[in-house]
Amino acid sequence: MTTTQYDAIVIGSGAAGGFAAKELTGQGLSVLVLEAGRPVGQNDPASRRKPAGKDAHLLPRIAATLTGQHRQSRVAFFNSQLRHLFVNDWTHGYTTPKDVPFLWVRGRQIGGRLHAFGRVLFRWSDYDFKGAGQGMGGVDWPLSYADLAPWYEKAERFLSIHGNLDRVSTAPDGIMAEPAVLTPEEQAFRKSVEQRWPDRHVIAWRFNPHDGAPLPPALAAAKATGNLTIRSGAVVREILTDPATGRATGVAWSDRTTKTQHVSQARAVVVCASPIESIRLLLNSSSSRHPDGLGNSSGTLGRYFMDQCASLMFGRWPATARSGPDVTLPVHPFFGVTGGMYIPRYENADGASDPAFLRGYTYQGSIGRYSAPASGSDVPVAIMSFGEMLPYSDNTVTLNPKRRDRWGIPLPHIRCAPHENERAMLRKQIRDCADMIEAGGGEVDFWASPLGLGETGRGLYPEKSPLARWLIRKMFPKSMVMGAAIHESGGIRMGSDPASSVLNTYGQSWDVPNLFVTDASSFPSGGALGTTLTVMAQSMRACNHLANELKSGRL
Repeated sequence: MTTTQYDAIVIGSGAAGGFAAKELTGQGLSVLVLEAGRPVGQNDPASRRKPAGKDAHLLPRIAATLTGQHRQSRVAFFNSQLRHLFVNDWTHGYTTPKDVPFLWVRGRQIGGRLHAFGRVLFRWSDYDFKGAGQGMGGVDWPLSYADLAPWYEKAERFLSIHGNLDRVSTAPDGIMAEPAVLTPEEQAFRKSVEQRWPDRHVIAWRFNPHDGAPLPPALAAAKATGNLTIRSGAVVREILTDPATGRATGVAWSDRTTKTQHVSQARAVVVCASPIESIRLLLNSSSSRHPDGLGNSSGTLGRYFMDQCASLMFGRWPATARSGPDVTLPVHPFFGVTGGMYIPRYENADGASDPAFLRGYTYQGSIGRYSAPASGSDVPVAIMSFGEMLPYSDNTVTLNPKRRDRWGIPLPHIRCAPHENERAMLRKQIRDCADMIEAGGGEVDFWASPLGLGETGRGLYPEKSPLARWLIRKMFPKSMVMGAAIHESGGIRMGSDPASSVLNTYGQSWDVPNLFVTDASSFPSGGALGTTLTVMAQSMRACNHLANELKSGRL
């Protein structure tokens, strides 16, 4: 039993946990961050890597599959240099229905998946926040773009985002430290698309450059205050509550290596473990006052779980001759040359309406970023699309009572299946992507999504041997099931009514006022843009409220 009483315990050290710790420590509060994974060494992020390039990475995937990463090796950008940033699936299991596969991509280290994500950071708009109650069982966000705008700005200024002022209503402009560029081929693609479809805008990524530091910048800033304690290898089993009041008193956790049991106490608990782990933790924190899971008086805990519906398309685009690689392109220590083009949502927005489905989708990709093409040749096109999944009550994260991990915690059972709305959206987003490539003189070779694998043109990796192509055809569809977007959300949703939500607008539990949840599990809807910048902004907003409540004595 520890004797230290912290002002707040933050569970998880990724995007949500890092910015929660930064906001709380910056206001003079003592914070304990508990992270289940290992520390990242000073030379760990950069020294072992080479640029990934564009390849199927078949042999590294096979090797990883044989040594315990049979799920993580399906990640679209997986390669041998990234392997150690993903968990071992034998140790970190989960279950799904046999006919509803889900790819849960996980990284257990201080900083979480921040060490491996693509670093694309866009603001959401009111097209994302408003109307989210559409569909089966959805509820509206209890906040608007105006509520998050100052926190978006705070995150952008802190991270020094690269990007441009694009004036696109579905992707509000932010505070950009430096401009971002498109390759000559991406500029040609933009011209072709915007001439044919004036409602579609091809813009440069807005992204956070990576310096290779082992500690993400928000955690580093929190540590510099002197108010932060980080404990790695701390597997949190349960949030403890006072049986008389039902309020959170601290957490029980196991040492990852020794399996010794510990308790840490605090005036408030902030859950930032990533959506599935956060849901799992609250469900496992049941008590006499919270028999169905902590804060679950609404019965919605674990329900309305979502991921974005992803599709990935490869093809070729006519090259623009130039003398060498574009030296203005930024280099990422994990992925090599980074940056790219982005097409914000245009369906069911700005007066456009498609009766086949609700909500919309976005695209991000690249053309001509990996080599200097010769005149008259072509360069690879790779475009990934992200469609908004509606919230459904039958898409759930529950506990599997028959299976436990090595620390004695029940495994999560994940069901996340697209409905007809999502299938119609996927068909349209794949068709739109192919149209945009082909209309400008490019060719499509193959694509994959939760609907399956398709081939045309030269087909899938024609330079590979027949055996390799057969293996890739078997493996590739498994990389693009639900979960492949790595934009999970929902399950502990916020709302305006305690009867239909778990949290209020600040991510504060209706039932347990000193419990906050600030990762994407708090989202009532999943959006079509990446979730990370919104997680960072909402985490700061929530923790600013928490700090004010603690300092005023109201909590």
